Amino acid sequence: VEVGLETTLKRPIINTRDEPHADPEKYRRLHVIVGDANLCDVATYLKMGTTAIVLAMIEDGALDRIDLMPSNPVSEMHAVSHDTSLAHRLKLTDGRRLTAIEIQMRLCDLARAYCEERAGGAVDEQTLDVLDRWSATLADLSADPMSCAGRIDWVAKLALLEEYRARDGLDWSAHRLQAIDLQYSDVRRDKGLAARLEARGRLDRLFNDAEVERAMTFPPHDTRAYFRGECLRRYPEQVAAASWDSVVFDIPGQESLLRVPTLEPLRGTREHVGALLDASPTPRELIAALSVSA
Repeated sequence: VEVGLETTLKRPIINTRDEPHADPEKYRRLHVIVGDANLCDVATYLKMGTTAIVLAMIEDGALDRIDLMPSNPVSEMHAVSHDTSLAHRLKLTDGRRLTAIEIQMRLCDLARAYCEERAGGAVDEQTLDVLDRWSATLADLSADPMSCAGRIDWVAKLALLEEYRARDGLDWSAHRLQAIDLQYSDVRRDKGLAARLEARGRLDRLFNDAEVERAMTFPPHDTRAYFRGECLRRYPEQVAAASWDSVVFDIPGQESLLRVPTLEPLRGTREHVGALLDASPTPRELIAALSVSA
């Protein structure tokens, strides 16, 4: 299924559940639910970064005249996901047949041109890093897919499976290989094989353990996550609930819960509320200050 409400039995590429997690009068959420749950830092980084760029291109109409659409997206995704040789050619709606690498290379070139034009040639550092890593990874996949074992989960997993096959003389139908396939993605650090590869330096890292640990309690300062995270950190006993679009306080002496909406994704940043938080030892004072500044 290409588009639909299901998330389990008939899982679509794009889920249409009406949950914007923001002001519904202004925002909608594009919920892409197909694909790997990546464990490689670089794969996750590229997945998010390239998707953000392509979505910006779609919004600006930069891809309106570019036809790279598979004629049957669902069946072609199945075919690509089983093709470790990267040789499968997808049939496009205009009749052409291109490999997934060729399609992405074309998109990458278009994305670079779009970003350079949009920024007047001065592309920001992070966007440029995404574009450069995207281009380099595609080139490496074309030359030797196994050279990407430190960056891409399916390649890392394939390399691991091939090692077990060679060492123990296993056929692809071996149950042990099926177990390894599943164990690769186990998120428990003492069980998951991806974690073991990472510990041995076989997976490229973008962040060290200390940075990851800190990010668990200190969210980015330039989105509403900053406000939510700071409320949980500063007033843990008084926060009754916290979600994408609100923080709910249970203040002693107050008959009802107090809900602070966070419907604007780019408000509630350190720049917007940092001083208010610093000047508010209690959530009661914070809510009073927010009421005045609203």
